[in-house]
Amino acid sequence: MQGIRRVRSISAAWISSAVAVALLTVSAAFAADIHTSKTFSGTTVNGGTVSHTKQGNKHVLTLSDDFKVPGSPDPHWQVVDSKGNVHRLEKLTIKENKVNKTITLPGYIKDVAKVQMWCAFAEVLLGEAPFDKPVK
Repeated sequence: MQGIRRVRSISAAWISSAVAVALLTVSAAFAADIHTSKTFSGTTVNGGTVSHTKQGNKHVLTLSDDFKVPGSPDPHWQVVDSKGNVHRLEKLTIKENKVNKTITLPGYIKDVAKVQMWCAFAEVLLGEAPFDKPVK
């Protein structure tokens, strides 16, 4: 009888170990798809970060909760790719003081080296947040 109990406890331990390894592998796979930039720095925007995730075939940028919206009249998202090409994207602020904290990148943008906040009215760079290496 003790032999059967010992076999069962050994089997349960192996199953628990296998499940733990599988969960670690899955969580590491999800974590590998998230890239967080360095902190924004510039003339107006100093603080917060931006994260890049892949959701299906779409690449999404999301501002951190500690990002402070600049008080400029027309702030926009802007990304710079690894070749130095600048892509102006959506407005950061929209009607009724709402904020586009998340944007989906257009398909023609192949990678992102840094994210910038750009004032289209004054045509001035408000701040930027580089990634350690371009995210694709």
